[in-house]
Amino acid sequence: MVTRALIFDFDGTLADTEAAVLQSWQETFRSQGVELPLEVWHTVIGTQDTASTMLALLGEHVPDPETLRPGMRNRVLELLESGGPREGVVGYLDAADARGLRLGVASSSSGTWVNGQLDRLGLAARFTAVETGDRHAAKPLPDTYLAALATLGVQAGEAVAFEDSPHGVSAAKAAGITTVAVPNPITAGLDFGHADLVLPSFTDRSLDDLLALLRRSTT
Repeated sequence: MVTRALIFDFDGTLADTEAAVLQSWQETFRSQGVELPLEVWHTVIGTQDTASTMLALLGEHVPDPETLRPGMRNRVLELLESGGPREGVVGYLDAADARGLRLGVASSSSGTWVNGQLDRLGLAARFTAVETGDRHAAKPLPDTYLAALATLGVQAGEAVAFEDSPHGVSAAKAAGITTVAVPNPITAGLDFGHADLVLPSFTDRSLDDLLALLRRSTT
């Protein structure tokens, strides 16, 4: 089928918010005299389980870890103030516009977070569909991707998904979508063997070249 739509994960894919969130949690743990195990962090990337898992771990060292959450959130926003989209993302969006492709976001995060960050980045107007984990079951379930397909009015075979985490890849593949993994520095060492293609970055290959490669691989 001809590609008619692109669907992007948000955190870690369109923008490297993962780094800010991880740094904030690491600082929070260190303020209590403990280290956050990265292997635990890797298990929650792309899901809705991050905060609950982190607070449960902190609960082993702090009587009321919930009191630390506001400071952690404020630190994330502080770290993101000067951050933009991942390198190469705007080029992909421009190329998609030139091709007349429909654009969507499928994220496990809340709509308040994703829409707020898209506004901050100046990207909100680019996307027809923004489907989030407060409205649909979170990844690795496929619900956010299925909702994005419905909103965009395309079939799974007419879309390409972009993800930075194995959980996200699983969600997009479960929705029947060809999926390209574009890991960020935090997820680069994880297993993306179930993705259709892995790109080191959005600058590694142009959108036109990528779509041509995907067409050849399915014929």
